[in-house]
Amino acid sequence: MNKYRVAVRSFLEKIFTTLVAALREIFDEASYTRFLNRSGNVSSSQSYAAFRREFEEAKMRRPRCC
Repeated sequence: MNKYRVAVRSFLEKIFTTLVAALREIFDEASYTRFLNRSGNVSSSQSYAAFRREFEEAKMRRPRCC
């Protein structure tokens, strides 16, 4: 019975970790963290403004469909 509980707990932890990672991607937290790591900045309002500018510039360069 103990092995079953460990397996279920491990499975639920994996689901929770995946869910949190997906939500961080959806709400741009993960991409902001990657931006901070790439640019060597710390989190601040100026860093977030630079992140948003870079994101908007990249969005404008993408080709539009239809």
